[in-house]
Amino acid sequence: MASRNRTDVTEFVLLGLSSRQEMQPVVFGIVLAMYLVAVMGNFLLVSVALSDPKLQTPMYFLLSQLSFIDIFLTTITIPQMLVHTLSANRTISFNCCMTQLFFFMAVGSMEGHLLAAMAYDRYVAICDPLRYSAIVSRHLCLRITLTSWVVVSLNSLLYCVLVTRLTFCGNQITHFFCDITPLLKLSCTRPVVNEMLIFTEGVAVVISPFFFILGSYARIGAAIARMRSAAALRKALSTCSSHIVVVVLLYGTVTRMYLKPSSSYDLSQDRQVAIFYTVVIPMLNPLIYSLRNQDVKRALRRLFRKLPFWKLPT
Repeated sequence: MASRNRTDVTEFVLLGLSSRQEMQPVVFGIVLAMYLVAVMGNFLLVSVALSDPKLQTPMYFLLSQLSFIDIFLTTITIPQMLVHTLSANRTISFNCCMTQLFFFMAVGSMEGHLLAAMAYDRYVAICDPLRYSAIVSRHLCLRITLTSWVVVSLNSLLYCVLVTRLTFCGNQITHFFCDITPLLKLSCTRPVVNEMLIFTEGVAVVISPFFFILGSYARIGAAIARMRSAAALRKALSTCSSHIVVVVLLYGTVTRMYLKPSSSYDLSQDRQVAIFYTVVIPMLNPLIYSLRNQDVKRALRRLFRKLPFWKLPT
């Protein structure tokens, strides 16, 4: 590492998702299609959750916040990546890179906190249904959301401050956006403090919601095991299945990407995995929550019937 030339970096070069020039139009078309589906699908969920009177419940408030997060997460990274894909100039200034890193880490961490809040909502609904309205209110969900935003923002700011103190040997990032792992890989010396932060404070902020989710589902599982009604059992499983799928997709990817030392990073593979959690998961979330949710399906039909073109004769 000592033989590498140290430079004062004022801008970075994002190498993109693929280094093969002939693949750039294909990559552009596929990613653009997924991005549009993700944004439109999540926008529809936000619209029905906030406007439909029958969906004015804490669960759908949290679902609308998750959809908003997914729109934000994809928009932080994908539009810039699409521009760079068909452009010869793939540079990003140091300040813009740090800004992107801050928002990406904050929004990405926020998704886990919202999934934990949704797990608590399901826990109370199944394990203590008679007191659900008294325990879980829209005000409580709003307080959880705002508190989580403060926590993840401070956590993200700490990461960014430590990254700005690194000395970089080169400015070419083997990625399509400014993420923490490729930036650590560019460091001239092993970023021990940053890695310690990831495995201590990072675990507390990012992974602790996962353990909270596991605890909630352990209690839910115990409650389901005691159910004697087949209808109640089916309803409980249907209520939780969509949430479980989203949790597995998110935390499976997060563990694969971040909870390992920088020496074991494979940036060529990691940037391909990154496209999964920056656009594929946000694209799948509306489908996962709507295809198995009759309330959302009915709300979407009511929303479409209000649109002018819906009433036009065919």
